[in-house]
Amino acid sequence: MDVTVRHAPSFAVARLNLASGESLNAESGAMMATSAGVEIEAKMRGGLKGAFKRSVLGGESVFVTKFTAPSQGGWVDVAARLPGDVVVLPVHGALSVARGGYLAADEGVDIDAKWGGLKNLAGGEGGFLVRVQGEGQVVVAAYGAIDVVELQAGESFVLDSGHMVAYEDGVEMQLRRAASGGLIQSAKSGEGLVFEFTGPGRVWTQSRNPGEFIGWLTAELPFSRG
Repeated sequence: MDVTVRHAPSFAVARLNLASGESLNAESGAMMATSAGVEIEAKMRGGLKGAFKRSVLGGESVFVTKFTAPSQGGWVDVAARLPGDVVVLPVHGALSVARGGYLAADEGVDIDAKWGGLKNLAGGEGGFLVRVQGEGQVVVAAYGAIDVVELQAGESFVLDSGHMVAYEDGVEMQLRRAASGGLIQSAKSGEGLVFEFTGPGRVWTQSRNPGEFIGWLTAELPFSRG
């Protein structure tokens, strides 16, 4: 699967170029367009249990869409629901991806839900992450622009939980309050709980926070004002 990204970083679209007979899997609803002759099949990968984990726990759809190129090859365009960037990540082992970030992947890459621990639940990410493992490539979407932080062994940095996109295995993640001095100081600062990542490994971040946007939009909608 050869991937090219256009319209980045604000309204990115990933074109997934396929050789003859090659297949890929994508999140249901992620497709924007395909070349002529590409076969589209919706399936419940991993059976009922796997689909349940991806949907209810991992924040992804029940069905996975499989695209297969005809004899002459073809392409599939995928895009995210929210405006922002797209990054293509190599998978050699495993990655953890924030809920809603997965767009598409090679056939050799497995997508599952992973319990991120109570720290992830308290951090506002719903407790579960999307576990990406195998050999190949995965296409991940973000709200806003994407940055990558390269951490050396023992090196740390702090990130608001709503700005996390993905991180490699080997990176440690801890939850803590953003401000010292207890709950009152955290409330005054406008920041609650944050993640502290410690290397070695890479962490991908997004410049916008979907949860903050949804909260602002909900407050502005007419029905929310009574």
